[in-house]
Amino acid sequence: MSLVTPEAFILGLSALGSALTMVAAVGIGLGQGFAAGKAVESVARQPEAQSAILSTMLVGQAVAETTGIFAFIISIVLLFVNPLVGML
Repeated sequence: MSLVTPEAFILGLSALGSALTMVAAVGIGLGQGFAAGKAVESVARQPEAQSAILSTMLVGQAVAETTGIFAFIISIVLLFVNPLVGML
């Protein structure tokens, strides 16, 4: 007699995988904060280049944020849709 059913095992590992995907949010937050800080330093050194620095920073922030959005979507799918349970 098994102590853990296959469905419970898959659901537990899906919750663990979902938690690990959301660890990506920590790296994204640190990276975006670092980029914004460097942009502020750049504008302080060259105020005339503010528009170019700001637009470059915003493009970089948007690209970095897509990683967080993808990680969030994966974790939501693993928690609520969970296509792995149907494979049993």
